[in-house]
Amino acid sequence: MFKPVNKNKQRQKRHRRIRFHLKGTAERPRLNVFRSNKQIYAQLIDDINGVTLAQANSNELKDVNGSNKSGAKAVGEAIAKRAVEKGFKVVVFDRGGYLYHGRVKELADAARANGLEF
Repeated sequence: MFKPVNKNKQRQKRHRRIRFHLKGTAERPRLNVFRSNKQIYAQLIDDINGVTLAQANSNELKDVNGSNKSGAKAVGEAIAKRAVEKGFKVVVFDRGGYLYHGRVKELADAARANGLEF
C-alpha cells in the first residue's frame, strides 16, 4: 500500500543529521533559519549556554512578505544588523535541513552583504 511522504519529517531528520556537526558558541553563534509557507525566521543561537542572542523574522518587519525572496533578503539584512550591533561578525550557518536555494540563499547572501561572515 502507498504510504504518503511527510516532507517536514524528512526535513527534520536532515536537520538533526546536520546539527550533529554544527555547534554555536558564545564567540561564534549558530545562524538558524526556519522557513514556513508564509514567513521566514532567523535566530543567532549559543548552543553551549542554550540562549538565543538575536532574532529577526518577516512577521515583525513592516511591509515584508516572508513568502518570497525579497522578504527573505529583508530578514537577512535585519539579522545581520542586529548581530553586528551585539558584536558578532563570524557565525555558523545552519540552513535547517532546507536546500541552500531560493529564500534560504537570499537570506544568507543578504546577511553576508551586511557584515556577517560564514
